[in-house]
Amino acid sequence: MKDDLSLTEDTKDSRLRRGWTTGACATAAAKTAFSALLGRGFPDPVEIALPGGERPAFALAMTEAGGEFARAGVVKDAGDDPDVTHGALIVATVRRAAPGAGVVFRAGVGVGTVTRPGLPLAVGEPAINPVPRAMITRALGEVAEAAGVAADVEVEISIPHGEKIAAKTLNPRLGIVGGLSILGTTGIVVPFSCAAWIHSIHRGIDVARAMGFDHVAGSTGATTEAAVQAMHGLDEVQLIEMGDFVGGMLKYLDTHPVARVTVAGGVAKMVKLAQGLTDLHSKRGSVDHVFLARVAADAGAAPEVVARVAAANTALEVLEIARETGFDLGTPIAEAGWRTAAALLKSAPVALEVAVFDRSGRVVATTGFRLVGM
Repeated sequence: MKDDLSLTEDTKDSRLRRGWTTGACATAAAKTAFSALLGRGFPDPVEIALPGGERPAFALAMTEAGGEFARAGVVKDAGDDPDVTHGALIVATVRRAAPGAGVVFRAGVGVGTVTRPGLPLAVGEPAINPVPRAMITRALGEVAEAAGVAADVEVEISIPHGEKIAAKTLNPRLGIVGGLSILGTTGIVVPFSCAAWIHSIHRGIDVARAMGFDHVAGSTGATTEAAVQAMHGLDEVQLIEMGDFVGGMLKYLDTHPVARVTVAGGVAKMVKLAQGLTDLHSKRGSVDHVFLARVAADAGAAPEVVARVAAANTALEVLEIARETGFDLGTPIAEAGWRTAAALLKSAPVALEVAVFDRSGRVVATTGFRLVGM
């Protein structure tokens, strides 16, 4: 799901090898292909400029030239990041455009097309994001200047098997059909950071807002997503696959609000939210059974039940203990989670709901909608 990633404090690990975004690879392929189109051969490796000033060089995986076109491909290396596009062939085909046209972008096989409003590209445009477009335009300008010609070029980016790979990303949810997006804000992939997923969360909110929806629901997984969709009768566009990144979603909604927001998750994830965590990944923190024991005690559970809760292995085991012994676990967890979430919506007039579900998708507790930020 990830492509362009930015460094976070917990990913500064010099042992992990960084890689290159699809945008950087597309830039390299387009630059060398334009050189060949002008009769100057395919530079290999080909050097490009990244937004931060670095100038890496890329080896070519394939080249092809005809009378009216030149084509080159670069294999994406995502370094040590588990990127679904790692190993994909990014191909650029360049042709001359009409005088004065500048650089014109086209989506080839395996590159998506924007079909919904709210993204940083107009509906009908190829899903080649603004920063990669700027990188490609700059690279073609370098070639044109060296050759003494205008950079009036049609650039078609394609990714063999890209449509199949895109099914593993959030592109279908965002209304990007036919393949992958060409992404990147720095050109560099930093292993195991989360910027690309959070970027997709933000774009999902943008699309929902642009389509006039006043309610979005962020879910931690497929079961809770299906459950909250059924609970509120939501359109697919209103469903935000936030995963562990409740903080990333809510901080964006603080400045890009909608009228109603649901945070939906399973018991364990919502316990972490109740504890005050806004990144629910296991690396950021675990379920605190001392905290759960206090919840049980405050709910009136007998001392022996409180002891069982404190000794339990998982949050789901605690839920079973609560159901067996009759104390209310869900409501205090939902309410504490609401307070954590509401603190991230400090300036937004949003009605917030936290909904807790069990593994079967059954509602454990919900706070209902209450206004925050007023």
